Amino acid sequence: MSDFVPAPIAQLPWKTILLLLIMASFGFVVLYSAAGGSLTPWAGLHMVRFLIFLAMAIVFSRLNENFWKTIAFPVYIVVVLMLLGVELIGAVGGGSQRWLNLGFIRIQPSELMKVAIILAVARFYDLLPPSQIRSWSAIWPLLVLLAFPCGLIILQPDLGTTITVAAGALTIAFLAGLPMRLFVGGAVALAVLTPIAFFFGLEEYQQRRVTTFLNPENDPLGAGYHITQSKIAIGSGGIFGKGFLNGTQSHLDYLPEGHTDFVFATMAEEWGLLGGVIVLFGFFLLFRWGLGVAMKAKTRFSQLVAVGLTTTIFFYVAINLMMVMGLAPVVGIPLPFLSHGGSSMMTIMICVGILMSIDRHPGRQSSAFG
Repeated sequence: MSDFVPAPIAQLPWKTILLLLIMASFGFVVLYSAAGGSLTPWAGLHMVRFLIFLAMAIVFSRLNENFWKTIAFPVYIVVVLMLLGVELIGAVGGGSQRWLNLGFIRIQPSELMKVAIILAVARFYDLLPPSQIRSWSAIWPLLVLLAFPCGLIILQPDLGTTITVAAGALTIAFLAGLPMRLFVGGAVALAVLTPIAFFFGLEEYQQRRVTTFLNPENDPLGAGYHITQSKIAIGSGGIFGKGFLNGTQSHLDYLPEGHTDFVFATMAEEWGLLGGVIVLFGFFLLFRWGLGVAMKAKTRFSQLVAVGLTTTIFFYVAINLMMVMGLAPVVGIPLPFLSHGGSSMMTIMICVGILMSIDRHPGRQSSAFG
């Protein structure tokens, strides 16, 4: 086959691409059912977006590490300016001001920041001399890099994305070698400040999400409605599900946002525990590939970026699944490849494209992980 297939095409991670195609196609099937057996308004657009962004990811795979190093800080600055633009002229939807209308596209800059912060923080620790990793000069720039985007995102307000952005940056800081005592101290400070943040930092609807998470049965028809209906949908699916197009919670509009945040509940009702296990196994294979890319990378920057992007996708999955099963507050995080949404799909495929790039160009410098 090597005599007939061009080398750039043959070198693509076809197993991973096939895995993504299978997962996105399953998302297409779930969204088709959620719309009552119709390609519109979600399923057809979902697949078109995926194919466009897959092509984008393949183009990204042709770029080498020097390109990502060069654009790391400029991209961060551009996305911060976009977040500032959201505060000034952003479009409002669902009670939140999160979108920027560029005329030809309506984009959510906070989603792009999940990638931008990974590149910027990884580039910072790549430039930092190893002898300074335990000094104050390794900490204050990280805090500055986090302060601007997290402050702007929390104003939208979007607590879930703020957590994801911060978690991705802190993961890279930990892997770069920051002392463990800083993270332990941060955890203690967070525990102390959490009650203050709850009463004085969160909007009323965000407070209701937290109290609802702790006891959704107190208000099953109000604040606890989403989680209650999600649990009913997942539980009613049993082991093998009710069957394709036979879901009731989503088809009868009992399950809110069954095509976005709660798409896993929509899927579980029709495909059951078996469908859920298959979805989780698909994500496991994706995470294994991402971490494998990080382990094969030879440079500090590429290793940090690969792990950061993989954990970013992991946070999408973990937070969404915990949310729909009532194990975490509802924070509006979509499920990759299944949920309907253009900005989140683009962000995930940018992550995949950069991972493909690192996989193709692993570099030759010494390992960041010793």
